[in-house]
Amino acid sequence: MLDKFARQLLRELQRDARQTMQQLAEKVGLSTTPCWRRIKELEEEGVIRRYTVLVDREKVGLQNCVFAEVALSRHAGDVTAEFEAAVAATPEIVACYATTGKADYLIKVVTSDIKAYDQVLQQRIFRLPGVASVHTSVVLREVKDEVILPLG
Repeated sequence: MLDKFARQLLRELQRDARQTMQQLAEKVGLSTTPCWRRIKELEEEGVIRRYTVLVDREKVGLQNCVFAEVALSRHAGDVTAEFEAAVAATPEIVACYATTGKADYLIKVVTSDIKAYDQVLQQRIFRLPGVASVHTSVVLREVKDEVILPLG
């Protein structure tokens, strides 16, 4: 599993992936070359999936955020695969989870406003393969929206 140095590196990279190798090495107590090697190993093992930028959705005009519970009409054949492929191709759906309970999937959708969500709902989500029902919860305010994993 992950040793102390790997956990420290991951914590630091999650906090700020733009740090130099020298800064990272100093913070975790390694020299630069072993630090670089550790990061490359984490990338090759798929522990580090990618590097990205976090954008404040409201500052780019995406004020509306909703979570929608989606139930499929059937689970046989290619329905789930087609549904998941269609979700992946819908840019307004920024997260999708297969779940247990009354819904088969929980999706997170961001749009400029509620009218835009209604358009996405009518023109895209209701038309996704196998969709039987959708129950939407509108986000009033974000209390916590964190991407840093608790690595101990």
